[in-house]
Amino acid sequence: MAKMVTLSIDDQTVTVPAGTLVVDAAKKIGNDIPVFCYHPKMEPVGMCRMCLVEIGRPVMDRASGQPVLEPDGKPRIQFAPKLETACTTPVSEGMVVLTENQKVTAARKEVLEFLLTSHPLDCPICDKGGECPLQNLTLAHGPGESRFLFDEKMRQQKHVPLGELIFLDRERCIQCARCVRFQSDIAADPVLGFSQRGRSLEIMTHSEPGFDSIFSGNTTDICPVGALTTADFRFGARPWELKSAASLCNHCPVGCNLTYNVRREARSDGKSVIKRALPRQNEAVNEIWICDKARFVYHYTESPERLSTPLVRRNGELTPASWDEALEAAAQGLRSAGEKLVVLAGGRLSNEDLFNLHALAAARKGRAVLYSDMAGGDLTAQVGLAPGSNLADLGAGSVVLVAASDLHEEAPLWWLRIKQAAQRGARLITLGARPTRLEAFASLRLRADYGQQAQALASLLEPAGLEGDFREAAEALRSAENVVIFFGSDGVELAESEALARAAADLLVHTGHTARPNNGLVGVWPHGNTQGAWDMGFHPQAPAELAHSLAGAGGVLLAGADPAGDDPALAAALEQAGFVVVQELFLTESARRADVVLPAAAYTEREGTYTSGERRVQRFYPVTPPRANARPDFVIAAQLGTGLLTDVEGRAAALVMQRIAAQIPAYAAISYQRLAETQEQWPIIGRKDLYYGGTSYENTQGLGVSLPLPEMVSLPAPKAYAPAPVPAGALRLVRFSRLYDHGSLVRHSPLIGQRLAARAVWLHPSLLVQLGVQPGEEVEITAGDEILRLPAAADENLPLNAAGLPRSAGFPTPNVPWVVVRVPAPVPSGQANKE
Repeated sequence: MAKMVTLSIDDQTVTVPAGTLVVDAAKKIGNDIPVFCYHPKMEPVGMCRMCLVEIGRPVMDRASGQPVLEPDGKPRIQFAPKLETACTTPVSEGMVVLTENQKVTAARKEVLEFLLTSHPLDCPICDKGGECPLQNLTLAHGPGESRFLFDEKMRQQKHVPLGELIFLDRERCIQCARCVRFQSDIAADPVLGFSQRGRSLEIMTHSEPGFDSIFSGNTTDICPVGALTTADFRFGARPWELKSAASLCNHCPVGCNLTYNVRREARSDGKSVIKRALPRQNEAVNEIWICDKARFVYHYTESPERLSTPLVRRNGELTPASWDEALEAAAQGLRSAGEKLVVLAGGRLSNEDLFNLHALAAARKGRAVLYSDMAGGDLTAQVGLAPGSNLADLGAGSVVLVAASDLHEEAPLWWLRIKQAAQRGARLITLGARPTRLEAFASLRLRADYGQQAQALASLLEPAGLEGDFREAAEALRSAENVVIFFGSDGVELAESEALARAAADLLVHTGHTARPNNGLVGVWPHGNTQGAWDMGFHPQAPAELAHSLAGAGGVLLAGADPAGDDPALAAALEQAGFVVVQELFLTESARRADVVLPAAAYTEREGTYTSGERRVQRFYPVTPPRANARPDFVIAAQLGTGLLTDVEGRAAALVMQRIAAQIPAYAAISYQRLAETQEQWPIIGRKDLYYGGTSYENTQGLGVSLPLPEMVSLPAPKAYAPAPVPAGALRLVRFSRLYDHGSLVRHSPLIGQRLAARAVWLHPSLLVQLGVQPGEEVEITAGDEILRLPAAADENLPLNAAGLPRSAGFPTPNVPWVVVRVPAPVPSGQANKE
């Protein structure tokens, strides 16, 4: 337990852990010392001098080492001759801090006067107006007038694009360096810096493309003035016009807490629209940060291409229909499917949606299939993170092993938090076929070829037969106080994913790292609620097996997934199905092949729950009213259930959760009331003092509930796995994830358009040289009987024996795990312009 220190701040006694900074100690008793450069999540630098206070310390007797006492028995206090910065000064026993006196008041006034010498007088049009720390602190502590001449103000460039997402107003910048330090120290993307000196100092970007960081939007939250703004909010609204609603990000398994700011607009015909997305504090999940995908991709929910009416196929064409007509046609078609019904659902649906969809499959004795290429959800339910876990608690004595995962692309906030754990002293071990950004912070980097990653992980069970880094890793796992294992799907197909998850679970069980906080297994799932889908009874199938299931199905109910858009082979299989019903936001490739299309509500238009990869159930709330004719997926499933003579709850999401709690043991204690519970968090964020933590929101809507683990671990029997051989001259085909993929949601978010991953085959630069191909030039890919022509792209991190294809790019998934890459034959003369 940390040593405690007692001091006095403005005659108020406070006791805090040793090492606490004066500014934070004051915060704990409600004393808001003003700051600009300081932020509780970053190391202090003492640049702005706004936090100057007067500090006295007990006079110590050198002989006895005890405080010198005054006649009244109190310690004699000696004040420093100059004011000190509260943001760089740690507390000490008996310290006396004065934050409100004549010296401090004068200092604050002078600091603000100096900062305003070149600050523009554009508060009425500044985006930060109404939540501007400089404006607020000037009113509270600043001078009423300036001694400096208006004509001597610096005139600097305004509306400077730092890339396409963030804009800089150089006149407003007060050089606090918060943005520079965040990018360098927290995001590990040092793409911002200072240029020039003195009054000409200005922020600039070092990267190409500009501001090349997936965490760039956080700089606009912590900027204490209106210097940095996001492209979607600049000149968009005033803070006092906005209403806030709590939500969650469902793009990856982290489950970041969000707040959406909403207002009604005349240009939107009086409808409520989302103006911006901001972090909502949850120190056990995303702290106060979010990635740019969470911040900007929500625009798909307001896309004009959203489905606006049900569609029913008549005479071979999808035509508009009423909900009653569409539901009747859908129910009739699914009834005729009998036990040959396949319910295929994606991991972006809520628990309530998935529970109701599974109920339909179970009632018809059909199959509930999860659209995913990762296995292991049954294992994480047995040996996942125990309640009370928090990645922020991992440090010296802990081991984190990340296998077959590029967390920076797949789960950015986990990348951030695991990096921080390594910096606190946790031992980070990575295992994969290629280098990733996380390896820069790893103490051991284990390399295993694609197809061999599961076997490499399983080998750590027998350290006696290992050498080198593998032996050291095995011993580290056994001797660690805490062990957390993350497993992903980088270059891993479904069968290997199952073997990989089983190897990780066996490691945790055999080393005794289960059923206690900060120990367990975490799946780096491809979507936000894949773990919830497993819990609700959905299981994945390999592409070839899934194609067989779809082709032979009497009826298919498809929700939250677009297999036809991802893989032409699945598109062909879907066309062979007897009857197809699709619940969707957009007219996807799968929806184009459907017999009935039912428009679904976006998650911003309803409430529900997601279960994160850490097995934390969290609640999200309605942000905007649902679009006309759009309905939540759980409601659609319930209405289909009526036509199928099946009792499915559809009146309210909370009532569906009651059924989940009654039928699924792990969720027995979950209720919407419990999910809304909160507790005090540190640092104190989101109150009136926006200068301290930025514009992140305080969490008053719920911190989530971690699911319990079963009392007994009962792992299923392991399945034999051996990687398929690759013929001589061929390359192993690997699939990998990119943060900005070509999924249907990202594609309908125009702001991210310039950041989409290239639709290409990725090869090591040496292979491109051997082929005589430049990046961007077309190559021919042969996989069995399938031939593709794609642009080539260079990735120096890929092994020389592999060819990479990004997921969600509309490429077929070949039935063989290898490809042959050649330069395509020249087009015969006279055919170059033929379609």
